[in-house]
Amino acid sequence: MINKVNKNGVRAKRHLRIRAHLKGSAEMPRLCVYRSTSHIYAQVIDDEKGVTICSGSTIAKGVDVSGMTKVEAAKTVGTLVAKRAIEKGVKQVVFDRGGYLYTGRVKALADGAREAGLDF
Repeated sequence: MINKVNKNGVRAKRHLRIRAHLKGSAEMPRLCVYRSTSHIYAQVIDDEKGVTICSGSTIAKGVDVSGMTKVEAAKTVGTLVAKRAIEKGVKQVVFDRGGYLYTGRVKALADGAREAGLDF
């Protein structure tokens, strides 16, 4: 019998290990990434207050990702979130990759955020 590996369960465990060391504050909030099969979501979170400062995704209003690949769309979302964070006065963040490997769409989102002016 073939044992199937629950990839999302493995990712969730990895995320818990990562979150044990990451903490967002008012001065340096956490840029959190969630990746589904079709879309990607990002939030800038102040963990001390438990407040989301800003967010963005491929399904948010004002974001047109039609005709783009998933990686290009992720870079667009990273740029959007960075611009929104800078408008709120956030220039430096802690990057929380959400247990995902730092490659593909997660890396593209991070690169887009860096290019738009976020420092991490």
